[in-house]
Amino acid sequence: MPTIAEKRSAFRRLHEQGCFVIPNPWDIGSARYLRQLGFKALATTSAGIAFSQGSADGAVPRDAMLAHIRAVVEASDLPVNADYESGYAHELEELVENVRLCVETGAAGLSIEDKTGDPANPLYERDLAVARIRAARAAIDGSGADVLLTGRAECFIVGRPDLEETIGRLQAYSRAGADCLYAPGIHTREQIAAVVKAVAPNPVNFLAYGAIELTVAHLAELGVRRISVGSALARAAWGGFLRAARGIAEQGRFDGLAEAEPFGELNRFFHDDHRRKPSLNCHGRAEV
Repeated sequence: MPTIAEKRSAFRRLHEQGCFVIPNPWDIGSARYLRQLGFKALATTSAGIAFSQGSADGAVPRDAMLAHIRAVVEASDLPVNADYESGYAHELEELVENVRLCVETGAAGLSIEDKTGDPANPLYERDLAVARIRAARAAIDGSGADVLLTGRAECFIVGRPDLEETIGRLQAYSRAGADCLYAPGIHTREQIAAVVKAVAPNPVNFLAYGAIELTVAHLAELGVRRISVGSALARAAWGGFLRAARGIAEQGRFDGLAEAEPFGELNRFFHDDHRRKPSLNCHGRAEV
């Protein structure tokens, strides 16, 4: 089992060249299964964990999210990037403390969004958004941990699809200390290429939020370094569940269960995987 420091070092190396997919598990079981499929890193999904707890995205309290991030980190020998939403704070001092707490989970990376949660004013003013990235960077550096910081420009997600503004924010976040840049919601080849060029040589994360025509190879050609899927895997699982459940409830039919993964295969995997799960220290935490 690699140490937390080794996971963080491996995560940073992944961002130096090539293109990799960082899928988003929503619980310990999905994290462990994704590991055995050959992925090199994982990322949490705020929406995925929220839905699994019967909450809306953004409604999971900070401490519950920190516990979830730690659980995913300890569930696998892969590095984990934390979807830390907007840092669970408006004030810079509180943001610094919250980032410090996230670093303590053992995460190899974390992302900070620039959305406010206020529908009337969905984005922090650029200067404040930059100050928040700078504060997150200072918190990470002050911890002495080699945690990779991703700066997110949420313009397209909150209904402000302005590419020029998005690029301006990402460039400012890079200057403020973000290692990786992320503009969820961009989707055309032209938008992707423009972002990659504008923030080079910083790596860019692309969100494959659903079924898209672009493949990993296409995105690699465009210069994307990291591809995440956000809540899409969790929603795919919900889709299968709902189709089967609705068929039973509305039609009295069980056809929707035909595509269920065989019990024996899942049971065998988790039985065998349990024997290989990470060794924890006396405090129940993976060694840092």
